[in-house]
Amino acid sequence: MPALLKAFLEQTARPGFAYDSSKPPFRNGLLTGKWAHVIITMGMPSWAYRIFYGSHNFKAMKIGILQFVGIRPVRPTLIGSVGSPVFNGGAWLKKMEQLGERAR
Repeated sequence: MPALLKAFLEQTARPGFAYDSSKPPFRNGLLTGKWAHVIITMGMPSWAYRIFYGSHNFKAMKIGILQFVGIRPVRPTLIGSVGSPVFNGGAWLKKMEQLGERAR
């Protein structure tokens, strides 16, 4: 996860806003009823990230941060081969736009 995103999450996911530290872990989230759609871009093919690495960065964010504060469900979109000559950025941009419209 990029350092800027991690710093943002550390500053916003504070006790009293995101979780209640007086309750047991994973039952203390104050953001229940919220959901998240995590978009991960990478240079490697997304299938390789899922198979060889088990989507570890997504799982860490999902379980260690988002579900901890009560956010469920958490859905991923993995965009791979971003730097390759065959990458179609326009198609992905349109897909992300459609996802954003559905989220409203």
